[in-house]
Amino acid sequence: MKPSPVSAHDHVDGPADARVTLIEYGDYECSYCVSAFPVLEGVRHQFVGKLRFVYRHVPKSASQGFAKQAAEASEFAASQGQFWPMHAQLFAHADRHDLEHLIEAATAVGLDGEACRRALVEHTFAARVRELTVASVQSGIIGTPTLFINGERYLDRIESALLESAIDGALAS
Repeated sequence: MKPSPVSAHDHVDGPADARVTLIEYGDYECSYCVSAFPVLEGVRHQFVGKLRFVYRHVPKSASQGFAKQAAEASEFAASQGQFWPMHAQLFAHADRHDLEHLIEAATAVGLDGEACRRALVEHTFAARVRELTVASVQSGIIGTPTLFINGERYLDRIESALLESAIDGALAS
C-alpha cells in the first residue's frame, strides 16, 4: 500500500522541498484520530521547515454523519484559505457532532457562519469529500488514522517519542 503522490488538491502544511513528508489519512469522528491529533500537531511544530504534513479525508461514518459534514466544513474553510485553523477546531471539539457546532467552528476561525450553513445544507463540498475518500480507498486505506513517512507506512503507535524517532530517521537517511 502506497499513498498517491502529493498534489495541488491536498491539504499541505510545510515546504514542498522538505526532506520528510508525513501523510495522515484521517476522520474527524475517529477517536483514534482525535487522540493522535495533539501528537501530530506537536510533531508538525517540532519539525517546522523540515517536514511537509499532508492531511487526507477518509470519513467512515454514515453519509449524513458528522465526519462527512465535518470534512465538508473543512473543505468550505479550505475554499477560503482557512483549512488548517478549521482542521484544528474540528479536532479540538470532536465531541460536538451537529450542524450548529460546525457553524460555530467556522465562525471561530473567522468564516461566515451563514455561508458555512448554506454549504453544509446544500452539500456544496460533498463531491469533493467523496472524491478524496474514493482516492484514499483506491490507495488501500481502510482504517484511520493511517500514516506514511516518505511514502512508507508508519506502523508503530502514534506517540510523540516514536513518531519523532521515525521522522528523525527519515531526516538522517
